This record gives sequence, C-alpha cells and structure tokens, in this order.
Amino acid sequence: MHPAPSIIFFTVFSGLGFGLLTFLGFGKPDVSGFTAFVFFAVAYALAVSGLIASSFHLGNPQRALKAFTQWRSSWLSREACLSVAALVIMGLYAIGVVFFNTRIAPLGLLGAALSLATVFATAMIYGQLKTVPRWNHWTTPLLFLGYALTGGAFLAGQTSIALPLLLLLGVGQLAAWMIGDGQFAKAGSTIETATGLGNIGKVRMFEAPHSSKNYLMTEMVHQVGRKHRHTLRIFGILCLSLTPFILLSAFQFSHMLALAAVLLHIIGAVTIRWLFFAEAEHTVGLYYDKR
Repeated sequence: MHPAPSIIFFTVFSGLGFGLLTFLGFGKPDVSGFTAFVFFAVAYALAVSGLIASSFHLGNPQRALKAFTQWRSSWLSREACLSVAALVIMGLYAIGVVFFNTRIAPLGLLGAALSLATVFATAMIYGQLKTVPRWNHWTTPLLFLGYALTGGAFLAGQTSIALPLLLLLGVGQLAAWMIGDGQFAKAGSTIETATGLGNIGKVRMFEAPHSSKNYLMTEMVHQVGRKHRHTLRIFGILCLSLTPFILLSAFQFSHMLALAAVLLHIIGAVTIRWLFFAEAEHTVGLYYDKR
C-alpha cells in the first residue's frame, strides 16, 4: 500500500506519545512540578500531533467528528473515543502531579490502560483487514504495543526497562517479517480467485484495465524492489533495536548518549513503519496483475 507520510507520522509519534503517557500513569519517572509538566507536555505534543496528522489522510477532514459515532463496529471510531478518554483522564492526573504534587494512583493506572487501549485500537484498524494478509495477524497489535512501550520507556528515562524491550522488539519485528512474507500466499488469493475466472483455466493479464492510474492503484498498489526492501530492513532493525541497545549497555551512561539512542530508535521506527505500509500486499492488486 502507498505509505502516506501523514499515516506514518501518526502511527509512530502518537504511539510514542501514548507510550510515554503509559509510563507517566504508572508513576515513572517519579517527578512533580515543572519537571512533570515537561514530561506531560512532550507526551501530549506527540500524541495530539500524531492524531492531527491522521486527519490529513481523510478525504473530507471536516467530517472527522463522525469518526466518534461508529464505535460499535469501527476500530477507527474506537481509537478516536479511547484517545480522547485517555487524554482527558491523563490530563486530570497531570493536574494533580504538576500543580499539587499529588499522585492519584487509580487515575494514573486508568489513564495508562486507556493509552495502551488506544494503541491497540490503532493497530486493529490494520490488523482486522483480511484484504491485507500481512497485517491480518496477531503480530500487528503486538508490535504496535511493543513500539509504544519501548519508545515510552526511552522518553520516560527508564533505561533498565527500555533495554530488554529493545531486544524483544527487535526479535518481534524479525518474526513479524518472517511470518508476514508468507501470509499473502497462505491466504490463497490469486488472479483467478480475484476475477472469478479460475474455473476456465489459468488467467493472465492481456491489457491493463486503465489507461492511467486510478485511486485504487495509487493508494492500494505499491511495490518495493527486493534489494531496497532488504536494505531498508537491515537499516531499520539496526537503528530501531541493535545500535541503541549497544549504546546504552556497552558505554557509560550520558544524556547525550541517551539522546542519540532515542533519535536512532525513532529513525528506525519511521523506516520500518514505512515498510509496514509499502510491503502490504492488498488483494485488489490482483486485478491489476501487481501481485
């Protein structure tokens, strides 16, 4: 699928924001006053800017409020409702921590749970799609939660938690690639099943169905060269997991080193999230012989 910059920004940075809110809800780091204000400001800036970026991909952004009305059947609507609930609850929790040096633990735990639920709902927007077999797997929500928690631990300064999460996230991402690469073939969709002409024999494309690209081809059909795919995967996993782990575990801790590790992790997350969309094989591509 076409990796739109707004969706990449949304899924990466809102995940970081809600991941940081999760740790703040658990009381990590244990700060108050202006220091706490800075942590909450960063978390809200990331989460809210990500949510705003997602609206840029809507055909009619002015109708974004309608996303809140279909929560019974739509994961996008559930995400919208959960994100607002998480931001409101964590806002109330932040007021106590920042201005009154009072930590209302039940409120923080509820806000942390809602933050993780928001990330899960975001993942399920993609994980529910049977038309994209690579996404339609339990690894999708697991990875989204892993990215949020790892990034949140980084931003919250919880190095002892971030280190094992980095390794787990790296292993999880490699496993997701190994599983995902075979999902489209496993689903059994072919040009014969797509056209419904398999009963008369092998189907092949005689002529393109359009003289120029249409919306479906632009948004749903995107092909990445094998060479570039492998290069980006290696670069992404090195930045996401391995290099930050080495920097934080093999060298004496310093704030500059931690900042470099965080930036590398984010670069890796953006690279791999680009691949998440670019490598997604939508079954509609079968109609255009692009699979």
